Amino acid sequence: MPRMTVRGVDLNYEIVGGAGPWVALMPGGRRSMAAVRSLAGRMAEAGYRVVIHDRRNCGASALAIDGANSEYEQWADDLHALLGELGALPVVLGGSSSGCRTSILFCLRHPGSVRAMLLWRVTGGGYASERLAFNYYTQFIEAAHEGGMEAVAETEHFAEIVEANPANRGRLMAMEVDAFVAAMGRWRRYFLEGADLPVIGATDADLASIGVPVVVIPGCDWIHPMETGRRAQRLMPDAELFEMFHVQHEVEMYPLEEWDAREDELAAAFLGFLERRL
Repeated sequence: MPRMTVRGVDLNYEIVGGAGPWVALMPGGRRSMAAVRSLAGRMAEAGYRVVIHDRRNCGASALAIDGANSEYEQWADDLHALLGELGALPVVLGGSSSGCRTSILFCLRHPGSVRAMLLWRVTGGGYASERLAFNYYTQFIEAAHEGGMEAVAETEHFAEIVEANPANRGRLMAMEVDAFVAAMGRWRRYFLEGADLPVIGATDADLASIGVPVVVIPGCDWIHPMETGRRAQRLMPDAELFEMFHVQHEVEMYPLEEWDAREDELAAAFLGFLERRL
């Protein structure tokens, strides 16, 4: 896979498709770009060039934990720099869950660089804020306190990124426990402070300021409540709503396998939207 150093961080990326308008897709959680490769392929078949990448601290990209601002702001600025180097701006930007949050922040921070947005599994609410703060940050703070950086390296997420990029172990072990905990703590506060926002990381006014065409496909679980997606769509002035699921499921996370099984429908919704709006 090609790699590029942007903003001091080595990122693993891939371009799917050889010609056409530029699209960038991001998965949820801290998943690798493999999670959106199939969807990227479907869009490439329809005539788009799709950039997928492993965000910092994800997949085979480099580990870089400084906590200077939120992890999602760093992801958004990294992607903007990567796409700029590739000559892929302005871009159609899409993401699921954490990729959705990053897409919104990208658009707010770099509004002239976005042509349209494809958002699915929108995250919001107190439950999501608390649970994701633990998943992304608290568990690693606890591991560092209990067993130092060696214990952090043995957690599932960090073990995966070390396996994908062995140099990440050296980067992780070089960190002082106090510095790591402080950075994770700052990132965690960002999440917890987003509990009452319509979307974690974006206020009502932020969403109302987004002027590009947007299509929103809500989730259907406690972390991605249907009403969160609907509210985000209502707040953005040029946003369309497409609902793939019509029942709010009383589960923390609706199985990703169910979303994967309906990728044809997801791709068709995005491609139909882009055909109308670009």
